[in-house]
Amino acid sequence: MSLVLNEDQLMLQESARQFCREQAPVSVLRQHRDAADGSGFPRKLWQQMVELGWAGMAIPEAYGGFDFGYSGLGIVLEETGRTLVPTPLISTVLLSASLINLAGNEAQKSEWLPKVAGGETVIALALEEGPLHRPDHIALEAEKTASGYRLSGRKTFVLDAPVAGQLLVVARTSGAVNDKTGISLFLVDASTPGIKVQPLSMVDSRSAGNISFDSVEVGADSLLGVEGGGWPVLERVLDIGRIGLAAEMLGSAQEVFERIVDYLKQRTQFGVQIGMFQALQHRAAIMYSELELCKSLVRKALYELDRGDEAEDIPALASMCKAKLGEVSTLVSNEGIQMHGGIGMTDEFNIGFFIKRARVAQQTLGDALYHRDRYASLRGF
Repeated sequence: MSLVLNEDQLMLQESARQFCREQAPVSVLRQHRDAADGSGFPRKLWQQMVELGWAGMAIPEAYGGFDFGYSGLGIVLEETGRTLVPTPLISTVLLSASLINLAGNEAQKSEWLPKVAGGETVIALALEEGPLHRPDHIALEAEKTASGYRLSGRKTFVLDAPVAGQLLVVARTSGAVNDKTGISLFLVDASTPGIKVQPLSMVDSRSAGNISFDSVEVGADSLLGVEGGGWPVLERVLDIGRIGLAAEMLGSAQEVFERIVDYLKQRTQFGVQIGMFQALQHRAAIMYSELELCKSLVRKALYELDRGDEAEDIPALASMCKAKLGEVSTLVSNEGIQMHGGIGMTDEFNIGFFIKRARVAQQTLGDALYHRDRYASLRGF
């Protein structure tokens, strides 16, 4: 495979980069944070993105999407990462739409995928139940009833939960808490009686929340896929999410690196540009080399996602991506603060927003430690 973008992908990258820089610079995130209006993300800006086709990028044409694939969606995520624009791309498009497309029946896909592509709904994946990423640790119970199921339990750190109209709930219909069998998936209206959302104050100014389910009654038609057989498709979608999130992290890290280089050329000390100091040049060279490795890894993983059944070892690639981007985004965001000196720590300077987003993205869907351990297990170590 070629790790170079083709003509269509280059055009998408150019248009996405221009849009984000002109319509959604970091100042938009600052305004959104300061407004604190509970909207979750800038609604008018999101509608502009929907009109550009970003919400339907990886959705089949049969369901109102554009079938550009995950490579196209990854390019968009990379560019939104450069300007830190808050959107429901991760929660609704990357995770939820993928899960509905892979696990849903024809009626469910026909109803919900066009709504996602058209920007008509926000869907949140309710997965985590503790402080650390443990996707197979599911205790939320789905008890079978005469008319459907009764959901009881709690979910934590659910992306876009406070503004979601629908929830994709990972629940247990049988087995022990740590079993990979017995996991089922449900698509539930967020306004259903018994559901309570507690908004979280996030350091990266994104929308997230904890959710409690108190004997929530749902119909049998809310079940996605086969009862008790949700783990294989859930694991696949989580790997899609990890690769897509790695693409966003790549964009953020590249932007920080470029800002560092610009600053090294501008700041003077002892009568010379600080970029002339060899120690800082060495640090910049290390960052550049690491980012080039990350770029190749993300391109490869996105390419394999689009190959479908012919894809090579998606779980290993996903963990490689998430682990490596977690490490490199830590390195680059730390260097961004340090090389900017005291002003890098101030709220008035935008570089601080990048380290905050990097820290949250590193933990989302598993940090570097989790994915190094997972990769080792996949390789039989």
